Amino acid sequence: QVQLVESGGGLVQAGDSLRLSCAASGRALSSYVMGWFRQAPGREREFVAGRSKIYDSTRYADSVKGRFTISRDNAKNTVYLQMNSLKPEDTAVYYCAAAGDIGLSVRPGNYEYWGQGTQVTVSS
Repeated sequence: QVQLVESGGGLVQAGDSLRLSCAASGRALSSYVMGWFRQAPGREREFVAGRSKIYDSTRYADSVKGRFTISRDNAKNTVYLQMNSLKPEDTAVYYCAAAGDIGLSVRPGNYEYWGQGTQVTVSS
């Protein structure tokens, strides 16, 4: 089974950029659909970005399209989330997730494996 560890979060100002990393171990990330989710206090966990495993297609939440990019480095077994033009409403704990036998899903319940989360805080 795969283990996931997120890193790269922090405190930034609106308009700044961050790159989150999701390092996988135990299994190759190419065997999984990969997704990034986020959860702010008092809100449900929501889909941010995802990548399929068959055709490497991507999908983004409307709120982050044009600002966030999901990518991977198979040699490092790592998935990234490049976040540009950050806004205060992007403040949340960001989670990396993996799923096996599914298509690219926006539903958290469809993902089997989760990282511990990394905090992203964007000030005005």
